[in-house]
Amino acid sequence: MKVEDFDMFCTLLRQRSGLVLTSDKAYLLESRLMPVARKWNLKGLDEMAAQVRTKRDEALLRDITEAMTTNESSFYRDQKPFDQFKSVVLPMMLANRQAKKVIRIWSAACSSGQEAYSLAMLLAEEGAKLAGWKIEIVGTDLSGEMVQKAKAGLYTQFEVQRGLPITLLVKYFKQVGDKWQLSDDIRNRVQYREYNLLGDLAPLGQFDIVFCRNVLIYFDQPTKTKVLEAMARQMPPDAVLYLGGAETVLGITEKFKPMEGQRGLYTLAGAPQKL
Repeated sequence: MKVEDFDMFCTLLRQRSGLVLTSDKAYLLESRLMPVARKWNLKGLDEMAAQVRTKRDEALLRDITEAMTTNESSFYRDQKPFDQFKSVVLPMMLANRQAKKVIRIWSAACSSGQEAYSLAMLLAEEGAKLAGWKIEIVGTDLSGEMVQKAKAGLYTQFEVQRGLPITLLVKYFKQVGDKWQLSDDIRNRVQYREYNLLGDLAPLGQFDIVFCRNVLIYFDQPTKTKVLEAMARQMPPDAVLYLGGAETVLGITEKFKPMEGQRGLYTLAGAPQKL
């Protein structure tokens, strides 16, 4: 790939999604974009780059962006965040929201929906404790294709084998051909929307719990700051933010602080530390 084409694709992706690619990721660009070139009947990335420069076809730009920003997910990924949700975060929210009995959860950059559905299943398992409560889970992703897959709740054998306990597979899924589909009850607990984290987050409303795990690692520091501070504006004072194991707020924003004794959890600066 020509250096000028690589630079052009990098600029395009950074502007549209916040994704930052370094020169050592040229192989990733080529492997992800060649299927897009074939879809558009283009001979290769040189021809694709020329078409981007001359036509600026929005559908092509969208396909390029989605191909580069679609990331793998799995049920109960890393497990620890879900243990924390059950033992720390949910009890705190149930205590703090007794008056309204409403909790809103956001799975940001939700990919194909496994994180949001893992939370939905966890909450279903806690059913008796939640009688009379309204718990809303919203999953958003830049990729329209991923949002549609998440809504369908249909997964391959490989996908359900990654992190999903067999007891939950039997309880909440049914076999459809060679795939597995989540029950209507679990799917109806989650709303999915196509949304760009670089856009205005205000229309999404306020969230008590935000999962933004393994997302910031793809952004440069100014973009990380912008996204985190925009999220902070959508969170009440006692809200909780989840980040991935390799991510932090330190040196990026002063809007959040680590939650004492809870790795990967953050609260708004000024919020009480003790649970």
